[in-house]
Amino acid sequence: MRPSGTLPHVGEGFAGEGPNAAHVNIVLGHRAGPVSESWVTALATPREGHVPFVAVARPGVPVRPFTLFVNKATVEGERHGVLTWGAAQAGIAAGTGEAIKEKLLPRDLDSHLVIAAVWVDPAATDEEAVFANNSAATLAAFRMIASGGPGAKEALSAMLDPANPYFRRG
Repeated sequence: MRPSGTLPHVGEGFAGEGPNAAHVNIVLGHRAGPVSESWVTALATPREGHVPFVAVARPGVPVRPFTLFVNKATVEGERHGVLTWGAAQAGIAAGTGEAIKEKLLPRDLDSHLVIAAVWVDPAATDEEAVFANNSAATLAAFRMIASGGPGAKEALSAMLDPANPYFRRG
């Protein structure tokens, strides 16, 4: 199933363990819908430690659909910045590419925009793990969007007994 319509679609993905793990939130929306205004506003209003930018697969080759990379963790030092803007950004590109190969996105990539909120732990150290985990988390988020999941019953069950890698080690 490919998302359609002007309403935003939201997906979430988590991959990896420890400080090299990745948590990615994806908002996918039509360029003529509310995501467009949020996308442009975020791009135009950077804050100290949080500078949204257009994600690229390579310099001069933006991710399609156009993707705004928003870091959730304040960049702390040169290494954290390199992992955020390097490995994590490349992971977003790779995960989006895999989602396109799996036909999880609308055929007309130019009709949509993506906001990717990306968390890279300031304690991360392994460039390849950060890349792989961000790629996997991005693909998982797009799969969630495409499947419309989780369902209400599964979500309610999880909400009544919450766990995550930092609480109850879910």
